[in-house]
Order: sequence, then structure tokens, then C-alpha cells
Amino acid sequence: MDGCQYAERKHVGKRLHVFLSWLNDELEADETTFQKVWASDDEAMKEEIKAMCVDNLGYFVEPDFLFSTIIDAIGRKENILPQLERSLKKIEDSTIGQESEDDFGGLFSDIDLASPKLGKTADDKNRLISDVLVALNGIDFGLEDASDIDILGDAYEYMIGQFAAGAGKKAGEFYTPQEVSKILAEIVTTGKTRLKNVYDPTCGSGSLLLRTAYDLQPGPNEHAAAWSEVQ
Repeated sequence: MDGCQYAERKHVGKRLHVFLSWLNDELEADETTFQKVWASDDEAMKEEIKAMCVDNLGYFVEPDFLFSTIIDAIGRKENILPQLERSLKKIEDSTIGQESEDDFGGLFSDIDLASPKLGKTADDKNRLISDVLVALNGIDFGLEDASDIDILGDAYEYMIGQFAAGAGKKAGEFYTPQEVSKILAEIVTTGKTRLKNVYDPTCGSGSLLLRTAYDLQPGPNEHAAAWSEVQ
């Protein structure tokens, strides 16, 4: 996985969290939930929610394939690999014919849940992936305040930084520290709420683009638009 793919995958999760939080608030006002709507026969409401997700996130995923649902399945000791694989495919498939198709097409293509590196048997693979997902579920990624806290991003960029300090430089690859990205982003975003575009020809882990997007201070319904603008 290269840095740009990582950056987009990270935003898939963050954008989903922000939008679903808003969506659940709206549905609670009608005394219902995303899960209840999808289990009902209200096809009109389902299509409306799906359209809202695609408009705000660029993609759609059903409640049965949310991260929280997969975590629940792990708790029941189920084999979650088929469900996880379908979840990733459904995210990509939901963008077909949409403006976001180019952004999401092939986004998860290099994820091989059947790789022998994950274990010798299907049970071994399922156990390893389940353990990783449970561990991730126990971490506060700072999604409520994503502009200030990014544990997964910090860990990823730390490893990239370590690579750049050694073999990376030999290969002609260099790493921009978060502090530098933050300063550069502040220079171009100070006093602004929108930018026409931001260009980083060597985006690497995408830290500069990510920082710029969040320094624009978008509201819950503007995250997708802001992210699109900085690509």
C-alpha cells in the first residue's frame, strides 16, 4: 500500500464516522436508527439514505458491513473474513457510476485476505485478522477531534519516517515530518474556509494534503467536499 492509498483509506473511516454521527442524530429525531431503517420495508427511505451517503461520502455501505458489525461478529466467534471482503467490495461497488468512482476504484485491490502470510489455515487467518481488528477497535483514534489527534496516522508516518531515515534515502525517497506539513498547511489556509485546489506532486503519506483539508475547518456535511478539493 502506498502513501496516497493509505491517506484515502484513512479518510474513508473518518468521513464515515462524521457522516454517520450526523445521520444517526437525524434519524434519532424520528425515533429510529440506520440499522432499523435498513431492516424495514421502507425502500424510499433506504434510497434516500444511500443517496445522502454517496453525496456526502462518495460511497455507501450497508449496516451489515460496518466496522462495528464486524466487531460484533468477532465477539460471536464467527469467521469474519468473507464479511470483511464483501464490505470492502461493496464500498468500491457503490461508487460505480458516481463522481467518486475514480477515487475508490481499486482502493482495496491489494488487500489479500487469503494470503498465506496471514496464516496456514483459514482459522489462523481469521484469528489474526480478528485480533488486529479488535485491537484497533480498542484504540481511541480521535475521530471526534480528527484535526488534532490521529493515532493511526502518527504510527504510519512514524514507520515511514524510520524507513526514510535508512533505506528510503538510498532509494531516493524522502519524508516530510508532520511539523513541516502543519506549517505549510497553515500558510495556505490561514483566513480561508475553501481552496480551489492544493497540489502536492510527491504526496507520499499524504500528510500535507490531510493537514490542509482539516485546517480548512469544514463542518460535518462539508468534509467530503473539502477532501475532494485537496486531491
